[in-house]
Amino acid sequence: MKHLPLVVGTALAVALGVFAVVYGESDDSPGLQGLGALLVLGAIAYAVRALRRGRSQGTPPGARR
Repeated sequence: MKHLPLVVGTALAVALGVFAVVYGESDDSPGLQGLGALLVLGAIAYAVRALRRGRSQGTPPGARR
């Protein structure tokens, strides 16, 4: 429950990235496909990093210290 905002935000960013890749493919736009792929990879990397930091410090990601 304490990771819900992180999971929801990551899911939205991944969905937007996938949409950009699919729309870029139909429009034949390599730049939009690349930005979509970067958005997906960045969102996943951010989520993994936040979860790892939260576990190692004993506090959930986004919690105030």
